[in-house]
Amino acid sequence: MKRHICTLVLAIATLTQSFGQSSSPYKMSFKKDAPITAVGMGLSGLGLYLMQQKDPFTEQEAMDLNKSSVNSFDRFAAGNHSTSAKKVSDIMMYSSIAAPALLLFDQDISQNAGQMFALYVETMSVTGALFTMSSAAFPRARPLVYDKSGAVPLSEKIRANAQNSFFAGHTAAVSTMSFFTAKVFHDYNPDSPARPFVWAGAALVPAAVGYLRLEAGKHFLSDNLIGYGVGAAVGILVPQLHKTNSNLSIAPTAIPMQGESVEGVALQYKF
Repeated sequence: MKRHICTLVLAIATLTQSFGQSSSPYKMSFKKDAPITAVGMGLSGLGLYLMQQKDPFTEQEAMDLNKSSVNSFDRFAAGNHSTSAKKVSDIMMYSSIAAPALLLFDQDISQNAGQMFALYVETMSVTGALFTMSSAAFPRARPLVYDKSGAVPLSEKIRANAQNSFFAGHTAAVSTMSFFTAKVFHDYNPDSPARPFVWAGAALVPAAVGYLRLEAGKHFLSDNLIGYGVGAAVGILVPQLHKTNSNLSIAPTAIPMQGESVEGVALQYKF
């Protein structure tokens, strides 16, 4: 896995350096961005592995689950299950992966395609790390596990995957992709009259995915709200941190802890 990650990071760096950045509102650096992307991808892989190692419910535990144990805010969704909603949400998520490619119809953006691709991969690696590590650390039964109608097979309820409700990965991923696309369009076209419509689309698409995941019984409302918020924040902030005139910056750093130096990242804001 490490070899594949290093190969992809090197390819991203090559693409970034191969395309001119003179017309771009962003600035990227192999020294800063390659480690961040590599760490994000590494943590995503680790988190995905840990998600699969969760202790599943026993048959008795799954049968004994009761909606009353769910907090009042989310309780209405306990027991939800819809195969069709799941299928549509999957289609929307996988289709959204290509959303940033629409930006290439803009001539200025297409001239910096390598840089945009590198920025996109870095952005998604951050969301992937946040999602997988959070889900691995905080097991939560999916709403469909609470179904008592018999529509959900018992085998589905006692899978490790049934503990991955927190937080909504599909919603977070689509939110990241859509808001990233809107943010890049916004920064390249600050005077475009299309900006309100682009932002509206960016807000509505992940909201629709979140609704479908709720209906599918994959996530509670709070899981979707957090996924939506995390995705939107990452999709906007990562490009913003790379703007040439941004007061925000992020860079790898060494953090002293108990006499040792721990690698991390530092976020700085210049007044």
